Amino acid sequence: MVNLGRPKALSVGAGRRERIGKSDWRYILMKVLIIYNSVFGNTEQIAQAIGNALGPQENVEILRVSNVKSEQLTGLKLLIVGSPTQGGRPTPAIQDFLKNVPEPAIRGINVAAFDTRASTRWVGIFGYAAGKIADSLKRNGGILIAPPEGFFIKGKEGPLKEGELERAASWAKAIVKSKK
Repeated sequence: MVNLGRPKALSVGAGRRERIGKSDWRYILMKVLIIYNSVFGNTEQIAQAIGNALGPQENVEILRVSNVKSEQLTGLKLLIVGSPTQGGRPTPAIQDFLKNVPEPAIRGINVAAFDTRASTRWVGIFGYAAGKIADSLKRNGGILIAPPEGFFIKGKEGPLKEGELERAASWAKAIVKSKK
């Protein structure tokens, strides 16, 4: 459920000058919200890597789903939602958030979804959270601007596999570049 209490941002920011490619500087002025849930800290690390890759933290907020207020969905240019995969789905907190997003809140907003997942064979049978998050965001009127992405952990609890934080940063930069 959307919390009506005061949010606790892990980091805040985004109006910035960002280097895209080797010599193509562009100004990226957008309001970005990254909402995540994390059980063992892996998804939180990915959310932070994505937010940090978007540049200085003036218009980017990275929030745990329990700290999101409905008014924070207003005026967004980009909403990114992430969750660990649990039984082929996002966590119950992310599912509740997606079910309770006010009707017009994300209509016409650019959206993207990610998850963290184990690479064991049986997990693939049930599917992954990112696709389900993306489908829900689209049903709520969001415009999916990147395919859902999964980031891998070792074992059931992590840590993240080597290179996943860098891959998350690259994914974030590709999303921003696709918005141009």
